[in-house]
Amino acid sequence: MNPDLAEEIDYLIDLLSKFGFFSYDEILEILEDQFIEEELDFSQFDISLNESSNNNFNKLEDVFTSLAKDNIVAIHNCGFDIEEGVADAFELFVHLKNNKFNPDGFCFYTFDDVEECLIENHLKITFGDFENDENKALDIGKVVARSLKDAGFEIEWNETVNNQITINPFEWDKSFSEKTEYEIEGAYENFIKRC
Repeated sequence: MNPDLAEEIDYLIDLLSKFGFFSYDEILEILEDQFIEEELDFSQFDISLNESSNNNFNKLEDVFTSLAKDNIVAIHNCGFDIEEGVADAFELFVHLKNNKFNPDGFCFYTFDDVEECLIENHLKITFGDFENDENKALDIGKVVARSLKDAGFEIEWNETVNNQITINPFEWDKSFSEKTEYEIEGAYENFIKRC
């Protein structure tokens, strides 16, 4: 096998394992999709799930859960990048509206944000509202920032709608668990249980 390809596969396996969102089978499926043209047997690669402490992630999860009480949908691992994350947040908004819920806004971090966090030890949080109202979006950002600070996180943010809130430092320490649903499905369940 080409050494560059092997290195790329090893990097992706390591990354997906450290994310803590994907089961062994899901990692295998992502690899097969990503390298579909290579026709590889991934059984020769060491795929093991991350076993971290969850200390930082549990604090973050508590904040995201509590934001539902502020009428904010908080989504873990939402989309690949910000554009996709915003699209997913609005898709979730439609589902909530169809079920008679009316969230004010959203916050999330993306696949890209987690990858950056694993390298840089900070986590960027995107936020916004569902009406394209800058003042409302700024209010959402302030609630998210305050909730993160109250949980003991150090944040960097210039209090504008054009910049993400950054938790710095943040060591990513999530382990995979089959018990909890994340992403859009988990955010939906969390939001409707808030009452």
